Amino acid sequence: MQRFGRPMKPIKKWWILLPILIWRNMMLENKVVLSEELNQKLEKLKEYIAGLGSLAVGFSGGVDSSLLTAVAHEVLGERLIAVTGADASVPEREVNEAIAFCKERGIRHILCKVDPLQEEGYRNNSPDRCYFCKHGIFTEVKRIADEYGIKYMAEGTNMDDVGDYRPGLRAAAELSVKSPLREARLNKSEIRIISRAMGLPTWSKPAYACLASRFVYGEEITEEKLHMIDQAEQFLIEHGFFEERVRMHGNIARIEVPPVDIPRLAADGIREEVYAEFRKIGFLFVTLDLKGYRLGSMNETLQKKS
Repeated sequence: MQRFGRPMKPIKKWWILLPILIWRNMMLENKVVLSEELNQKLEKLKEYIAGLGSLAVGFSGGVDSSLLTAVAHEVLGERLIAVTGADASVPEREVNEAIAFCKERGIRHILCKVDPLQEEGYRNNSPDRCYFCKHGIFTEVKRIADEYGIKYMAEGTNMDDVGDYRPGLRAAAELSVKSPLREARLNKSEIRIISRAMGLPTWSKPAYACLASRFVYGEEITEEKLHMIDQAEQFLIEHGFFEERVRMHGNIARIEVPPVDIPRLAADGIREEVYAEFRKIGFLFVTLDLKGYRLGSMNETLQKKS
C-alpha cells in the first residue's frame, strides 16, 4: 500500500539496531507484575469501558490508543471498532502499524479518509490547528459509529496531557468524546508498564505526533511540505534514529534527536549523507538542534509570546 510519501525501506545499517533488539528481547522475556495500584487502575479502566457498552476508538497506533483499544476489545469484543484517520499528515508506516496491530488481535478496524487541509485554520497552522484537525476526524468517527450502531467515541489522552497546550481536547469535549485513560487516572509511564504486561508491542514505541506539528505556527501547511518532512524523518529512521523530529522553518530543516544521538548524527559520514539527502528532498539549509529532542518544541514560541 502506498498512500502518501514513499514506501518504507529496510534500515540500511542493520547492525545499529542489534543492541536495541537484544535489549528489547531481554525486556520482553522478563514478565511484568503489576503493582496493586496499577491493577486497580486497570480494573477501573475496564469497568468504565464496560459501562459505555459500545465504543469507537480514535486509533492512531500509538502507545496510548493501542492500550485503550486492546483493553476495550477485551471488554467489549465486537462492540468495539477502532477508527484510524488517514491523511497526508500521517506517515504510511504509522497506518501500516495500526492495521497490523488490529489484524493480529482480531479487532474491527476502519480507515477513514479525512483532509484537514480543507480547513483554513489548519492549513494556516494557527495555534488552534489541532482543534480543526480533531474536530474533523471525530466528526467522521461519529458518522462511522452511527453507521455501526456504536453509542460512544473515545480517544487516548492520559493524565500527563492535562495542563499541556492541547486544543484538540476542546474539539473532543464539544463532540462528547470520552477519555477512558484519564478516567482511570493513568499517566504515560503507567500505560507503558501495563502495555508491556499485556504483551503489546507498542509498550516501548517512541512518542509520536502528526507531521503537522513540525511547522512553525503561522507557516502554511501543504501536502508537499508534509511529504518533505515524511521523507526526511523516514530517512533518519532508516539510519537508526528512532526518536527524532524534523522541524520545518521555511526552507530550513531543524533536526531534533536525543542528546545521546547528537554525536553520532554529527559524525563525519552520516552528517554528509543526511545533508545530501535533505537537500535532495528540497531543504536549502539543514541544522541540528543542540538542545536535542523534546516534545512540542514548537509550542516554545507560544510561551515566549505570552
